Amino acid sequence: MRITNILLAATMAASALPALAQVSVNINVPGIVQLAPPAPRFESMPGPRPGQVWVPGHWQWNERAYAWRPGYFVAARPDYTYAPGQWVRADGGWRWREGDWRRAERRAEREERRHHDRHDDHDHGGYHCPPGQAKKGRC
Repeated sequence: MRITNILLAATMAASALPALAQVSVNINVPGIVQLAPPAPRFESMPGPRPGQVWVPGHWQWNERAYAWRPGYFVAARPDYTYAPGQWVRADGGWRWREGDWRRAERRAEREERRHHDRHDDHDHGGYHCPPGQAKKGRC
């Protein structure tokens, strides 16, 4: 009888343990930082250098904390402009979007498009309905 009581007590104690256990799930999405980056530091840009583009400094996440990376020069690319990287809110945290090069629009191309747009207006009588007025039945 004593062994039965001990086994019964041990079984009851063992069945109560899962109820006390806590499950913690931490989903780590690659590239997402839960802590917002600090405000950017003021950094005076050195004088311009021919054939170079200034990349402003920014905060980098090093898996434990933010560390400041100072600005630096990179070689310019003909017909492109540099768009600096930035921290953006994403998926409940922050993600670093790398800077990239964007094709620069040439002045002649802009003028050609502007001339083409004006030409189209003349073909249609030059009439333009102001935003929101068509919905009101005024155009």
